[in-house]
Order: sequence, then C-alpha cells, then structure tokens
Amino acid sequence: MKETALFAVVLALAVWFVWNIWSVVQLVKELRERFWARPLWWLRCLSLSVFTGTAVWLFGAFSGGLDVEESCRLTHHQRYDPAYRSAHAEEFQRLFPLRNKCNASYDLVPSWVNPTVAACFVVAVLCIAMLVRLGLSRAVTVKRKALRS
Repeated sequence: MKETALFAVVLALAVWFVWNIWSVVQLVKELRERFWARPLWWLRCLSLSVFTGTAVWLFGAFSGGLDVEESCRLTHHQRYDPAYRSAHAEEFQRLFPLRNKCNASYDLVPSWVNPTVAACFVVAVLCIAMLVRLGLSRAVTVKRKALRS
C-alpha cells in the first residue's frame, strides 16, 4: 500500500514538472501574443510559481543534510558550534525564513533561497488575484448578457 502511494506521489510530481516545463514555453509564446489577459495564462504562471517556490524551499530545508555536524565539517569546512545551535534551536525549526547555521557566521542555506521563496509567494498571490479579477469580470459580463436578453 505504501509503495502504491509513493508511486502515485512521484507520478503526480513528475506530471506537474512536465506541465510546468510546457507552461514556461507557452507563457513566453503567449506573452508576445497578448494572451496574458486569459485565465489559463495566469493559471500556468501560478502553477510555475508554486512549483518553483516549493522546490527552492525544499532545497533550502534539506541543505544541511541529515547530519548537520558532518555537513558543516566535511562538506563546507566550517567549525560546528553545538552551543550556538542549542541556543538558537527554535530558529532552525521555523518554516520561513530558512536557517541552518553551523556557527554564528556560516549558514548552510544558500542566501538566494529565502528571497526566491518570497518572490514566488508574491507572484502566486498576484496570479490568484488576477484569476479572481478575470473570473469576476467574466461573471459580470455573463450576467449583463443574461439581463439584456
């Protein structure tokens, strides 16, 4: 049962990834043709921003690996400070902004991760707002046509 669920999740993520690759091509092509006034353009943009934000957040969340001490010392050649980590433990457990420091001066999370996640969130909110706006304008247009006839 667990294998089937895992396969379904991996398959869904793979389909979502392919959809987003196709969406990038379509977004660029449709931008030149002024299709950005259509809801599908904004839905593609929303999907792309959510996918990118999620992928970048996951990259940042798992940037330290399973053993942070080993990652600090062997991979990044930084001093591991257990006293600093225990004093700031709640900071490393937050969902945003991501932090995973070896010591007071070195963070395992790359500096571009948090701004990228924030930008993707802002783009997603703007896309949702535009989808709502286009939906409301469509509903008003349909209502006006129904009242005229």
